[in-house]
Amino acid sequence: MYDLLVVGAGPYGLSIAAHAASAGLSLKVFGRPMASWRDHMPGGMFLKSEPWASNLSDPAGRWRLDVYCAENGLTARHAHPIPVEAFAEYGLWFAKHAVPDVDERVITRLASVPGGFVAVTEDGQELQARTVALAVGVMPFIEVPQALRGLHPALVTHSSHHSDLDQFRGKDVTVIGGGQAALETAALLAEQGTRVRVLARADRLVWNDMPPAWERPWWQSARSPHSGLGPGWKNWFYSERPGLFRRLPESTRARIAATALGPAGAWWVRDRVERAVEVLPGHEVTAACAVPGGVRLDTVSRDGAVRSLETEHVIAATGFKARCDRLGLLAPELRGALATLPDGSPEVGHTFESSHPGLFLAGLVTAAGFGPAMRFVHGATFTASTLVQGVRRRLRSTPAHGTVPLPTGATRTETATPVTR
Repeated sequence: MYDLLVVGAGPYGLSIAAHAASAGLSLKVFGRPMASWRDHMPGGMFLKSEPWASNLSDPAGRWRLDVYCAENGLTARHAHPIPVEAFAEYGLWFAKHAVPDVDERVITRLASVPGGFVAVTEDGQELQARTVALAVGVMPFIEVPQALRGLHPALVTHSSHHSDLDQFRGKDVTVIGGGQAALETAALLAEQGTRVRVLARADRLVWNDMPPAWERPWWQSARSPHSGLGPGWKNWFYSERPGLFRRLPESTRARIAATALGPAGAWWVRDRVERAVEVLPGHEVTAACAVPGGVRLDTVSRDGAVRSLETEHVIAATGFKARCDRLGLLAPELRGALATLPDGSPEVGHTFESSHPGLFLAGLVTAAGFGPAMRFVHGATFTASTLVQGVRRRLRSTPAHGTVPLPTGATRTETATPVTR
């Protein structure tokens, strides 16, 4: 039986695994490493976070992004965005050096049994673990506006469904949304010859300013410090003190989680959008239907004006909603037993443990508890160290009692041995 099963091999899962391995826990990691970055982002995109705020986490801090870049002749400097392809390769390099072998199979079901958990892989193998860390990223939580649901994928897709935009060359595409995913997707489409427009609910697009210089007078730093989420004291608090954030009243946390760091485009994509992309702010899609050659969108503006437009394809860059009921790999009885917050996300304790003992959560799904940092790579550092401390505490409080009873017909796997590094 493993001490810890890590489900997910993105920045959070790999960071948790690195800390767990260093702590001597017997563990198994499942998932395609850096899958979201390798499989769900088009080539040509850049990392919005600053390079120094985009490190995966190991206890000694040896396998940082700047170390990888230095070894590979790349630039990792403040205010110089990193290509997502380079960041994905960095994650693979991190995994090679800091994490035990990653099993790329998908976990399709996780159930609670006396003494721990049973996980089932896509090919039917069953494994036992005393604790589990779910670091499933954002893909289970894709959000598409109600008006667009039900249309065929040939007509409507989510922005995360595309690792390549070539299929839209020479076509007419409408991108829904006003955040970085929408704006950078639109810029890439325009630059390859696609006729593209952005339709956003907000009255105007919001653009992040170029960050202030890294070295500057002390009084400027005191007034607006750098942080992993951008300059300013609020961002510093969200970024550097997620443990304190969790102590805020639940209503305050919910409001901040829903509104802080809202949709905005990076400073380095603004000119690319403004010179080449039609922007329709203040419009919301009220209905959509298939028509010959594509989709008709019915929209309403803030002043109540109704408009229809036709397009060959719609890309919904409308983000993600981390709801407990979207964790489809959890057995129904386990999923249904989890305590949830008003926004539908699972409630977690101060070490990221859910209401079910031994089940730990990481990443976007914990943003309502620990704040906006959990929506970014930067949050992986606090999460990994804190979560593994919680796992160790849980293991000490619940001594192992042999193997977990498996359901009838299950096949047991070999007993795990601790990882030594």
